[in-house]
Amino acid sequence: MEIKPMIESIVRELVQAMQAEQAKKPKVLYLFCDSTAHEAFTDHFILLKNSGICYDLLFLDGETSSWLGLHKIECGGPGKIIAADEYAPAPLELPLEYDGIVIPEIDLDNAARAAQGLKGTVKAEILFSALVLNKFVLIGDDIPGLKRADRRTLKTLTLPKPYVKLFERYKRELADLGAEFAPQKLLAEAVVRRCAAAQPKPENDTPAGGSSSPEAAGALAGAANGGTAAAGSAAPSGDSAAFEGKLLTAEWVKRQTDSAPDVRKLILGKGTIVSPLAADLLREKDVTVQYADKG
Repeated sequence: MEIKPMIESIVRELVQAMQAEQAKKPKVLYLFCDSTAHEAFTDHFILLKNSGICYDLLFLDGETSSWLGLHKIECGGPGKIIAADEYAPAPLELPLEYDGIVIPEIDLDNAARAAQGLKGTVKAEILFSALVLNKFVLIGDDIPGLKRADRRTLKTLTLPKPYVKLFERYKRELADLGAEFAPQKLLAEAVVRRCAAAQPKPENDTPAGGSSSPEAAGALAGAANGGTAAAGSAAPSGDSAAFEGKLLTAEWVKRQTDSAPDVRKLILGKGTIVSPLAADLLREKDVTVQYADKG
């Protein structure tokens, strides 16, 4: 065998493999208060991975510094350095590399800074940059408004009522600026929804069944309009089942088909979003989709 054709074949395969690896996947950044706060979100990361969404974790090391992998990131200010090492980006630069930012827990101080466009902390600078760049920002809604460190120091879990009202006001202002709030348990589903809404869909790509359907476009439009993810419920009747939530996940489909293997039709509400993994599983199980408003 000649060396030149063999080398050409190997190079062609390598280039094709590199191009496949470089295919852009959605990528989000999770901001955590410390290096242990992420442990409660293991299921979130499994869902993101199964949905083809990449993610990075940033751990705060105080108010003005944080760690992204081995890089220490520090916020700027008079007389302060921008980065602790030559490879670490500044907080303002971080949102450039991501499609969205996820903050499972925000406190009164950072909510106030971000709502008023102030900087000075890592969270506030990242929030400011992400909102200016029109990146989606997802924040946990069921949160006390007190930092984890403050809760440990003050031995209390909640803010007094006057501060609660102030905190709620800042949350509303953040929502007006473009941030979206969702329950902590549903943040991963919200990430999948936002990333799915941002991805262009080919005309022959269908949510389930194998034939093109205008309902799929309606579902994605519902996501773009800010529909909220919900767990949904089913009411099996013969060979059909109903889903009443806003986001249909592969986990829900698996549970439903395992408990009722005879189901061949799934009825969805108007605006329901079908995740890519759920669509694949529906096709695999030979389950067709029908939207309630289409009869």
